[in-house]
Amino acid sequence: MFDISRVQAAPGADLLTPDNAVMLFVDHQPQMFFGTGSGDRAAIVNSTVGLAKAARAFGVPAVLTTVAADSFSGPLLPQLAAVFPGQKAVDRTSMNAWEDEALVEAVRATGRRKIVLSGLWTEVCLVLPALSALEQGYEVYVVADASGGVSPAAHEHALQRMVAAGAVPVTWVQVLLELQRDWARQETYGAVMEIVKEHAGAYGLGVVYAQAVIGAHAAG
Repeated sequence: MFDISRVQAAPGADLLTPDNAVMLFVDHQPQMFFGTGSGDRAAIVNSTVGLAKAARAFGVPAVLTTVAADSFSGPLLPQLAAVFPGQKAVDRTSMNAWEDEALVEAVRATGRRKIVLSGLWTEVCLVLPALSALEQGYEVYVVADASGGVSPAAHEHALQRMVAAGAVPVTWVQVLLELQRDWARQETYGAVMEIVKEHAGAYGLGVVYAQAVIGAHAAG
């Protein structure tokens, strides 16, 4: 029941924060990209790397996983691997990452309940772990533009299925700015602006312009 006396200036419990989220990157691999037809593949790569840099900037734990890396799908996307140097991806054989004990243990070990999920393909390697994690009590946020399916219809219907089960669709910039949430948070402000300028397209160009004309601390 709504109680106006309890209204206060405070963030909602559903918001993503650096302390409650874990990012799970699923199968961003060459062979998976070859079959991706739901959107521009370069744009998906850009969004994925922007999302990864958001995790790094805010100290959000990131779990990387690949499927059949040596026998079929190839290595982890080099641009993604470069964001987490020295971190080994969990390689598996199962299409459903949530059926791999090592992967689930890596997520469980973070102690986080909110999973920020992205990967290829949406209709298989995303929807299966999303539904599985949701059933076990996790909250799943699916990063639509850092993911892709074999066709627009496959991607969209998979998103609809996950949303119907309780997942929350988001974009990578949305995640980045939700983690920042306050332009006065100076400890991450500079990193956020650099990520925006490098990966956020017209928004990033706007930041470049604002900083050149208004000053180095122009808000994004």
